[in-house]
Amino acid sequence: MRRRRIRIGATLVVTGLCAAYIIWKIDVGKTLDVLRDAKLGYFFGSVGIMVVTVLPMAWRWQQLLAGRGIHDRLPWLTRAYFTAYTAGQVLPTSIGGDAMRIFETSRRHPGQGGPVAGSVLLERALGGAATLALAAIGFVLAIGRYDVGAYLWVELGFVVATIALGVVLFSRRMRGPLRWTVPVLRRLRVERPLRAVYEGIHGYREHPWLLVGVCVLTLAVQAVRVLAIWLAAKSVGVDLSPRVYYVMGPLLFLVMLVPFTINGLAVREAFFVSFLGKLHVGADAAFATGFLFFVVTIALSLPGAVILAVEGLRRSPTPEHG
Repeated sequence: MRRRRIRIGATLVVTGLCAAYIIWKIDVGKTLDVLRDAKLGYFFGSVGIMVVTVLPMAWRWQQLLAGRGIHDRLPWLTRAYFTAYTAGQVLPTSIGGDAMRIFETSRRHPGQGGPVAGSVLLERALGGAATLALAAIGFVLAIGRYDVGAYLWVELGFVVATIALGVVLFSRRMRGPLRWTVPVLRRLRVERPLRAVYEGIHGYREHPWLLVGVCVLTLAVQAVRVLAIWLAAKSVGVDLSPRVYYVMGPLLFLVMLVPFTINGLAVREAFFVSFLGKLHVGADAAFATGFLFFVVTIALSLPGAVILAVEGLRRSPTPEHG
């Protein structure tokens, strides 16, 4: 109960501060005018990119599962991706959607909870690594060209941290130092689930070519998905090079992992206003970009909502007629 109160309090504080920042920066009337004049072609292009790229992501997950001896159909895995996006609209951040995928897939494959969780979390880690690889490229491209201040150095810090995490997860030499954490984890009652997830991820060390192939595919998918942000911005008249969004995109994806948000509400828009503002984009257009990208994520969750509704109707007992 106490943790829940702390979480709710932190969520209200973070959301409130970001909302206050937005209200301070934008003119509501002008922002509504910007949204009213949005070019729908660019917007639907953004939605299309997000929807179409779900299929290669589901195929990637299928290969990771197969690498651990778990075989499942691509249509079902694609369905699981869409329903996870739906769950992510009501559960804390995108991690909530990952939890749903783990839960549903573990039920389909009893006794394989560790490898299933490992595959999903490895996907998340690879997605983050690929995004940060793009960030590293964007970092180099941005130096001397775009003045986004501390954002560049924050991004560089995450790149370094991701490399360190990769060493921890896959290096055999790290198993010894990691044993030192076992007593603490046992006291916290998280040692068993964390061990299962670690073993699930570490097991992919035996499949180096699978990891290489998945990394290449992930990098390509993330590179295309960043363009969805660019198209959302183009729809409200923000005319910046796609190169900017390879600096911005990774940070946005990291911002969306902040647990103390209501589906990223206000936090996402405040980030757009702050980042794009450093590139001389007006606060109204920057906010409109963030809001439209939020609408894109809502659109991405709609197929999953339809799937869950149809499945719910099929499971509903047929009323008896006396």
